[in-house]
Amino acid sequence: MTVQNGLGAEAAFPARRVISAVTFMSGTRHSDTHVEYILDTETWLGPYGDTPYALVEEVAELIARSGLESQAFGDLRPAQWAKLIFNATVNGVAALTGLPHDPHFAARGAPGDLGNLVFDLMAEGKRVAEAAGVELHQDPWEMNVLATQRGSRHYPSMLEDVEARRPTEVDLINGSLIREATLHGVEVPLQTALYRLVKAREASYS
Repeated sequence: MTVQNGLGAEAAFPARRVISAVTFMSGTRHSDTHVEYILDTETWLGPYGDTPYALVEEVAELIARSGLESQAFGDLRPAQWAKLIFNATVNGVAALTGLPHDPHFAARGAPGDLGNLVFDLMAEGKRVAEAAGVELHQDPWEMNVLATQRGSRHYPSMLEDVEARRPTEVDLINGSLIREATLHGVEVPLQTALYRLVKAREASYS
């Protein structure tokens, strides 16, 4: 079972039965021995290739019996793409601003509010999904607003990476979205700028 952000991780296992999955469980790392569990939310699973759906249901049930949340899908792509658009935007913006995922990401009352940029970035992503023929399981913007209302200050993984001066997942997350946009002839100037700025942030380490 692949639980990797972005698209295409399943192709790394050509001779195996593979379950695609994305998860919204998240935590904040305070030290090597202290991780604060922030979001107790679902892991979404679906079959990849010839993998039978019954196996997906079996694994989802196993996850649920362990006390965690899960949901099986016959086709994971609508959920996978919703997470991709959410992730590409929230992670990239957090990495560049230094802000945790908090109410700034949903604020749109004034021209200078960050939520305006987040909304426009997600709108670009939704246009790519539409061009790819994917009807999203959830609206990434609504997912973003709900997450900022939970009262927790979640530090997205890409923000933790840049603060620790580590390579980020930007090629797997934002890069996936941009590659799909190119494939389907959709212009994504904001997502492209975000991707290039995170790559520049990585370059600043040295």
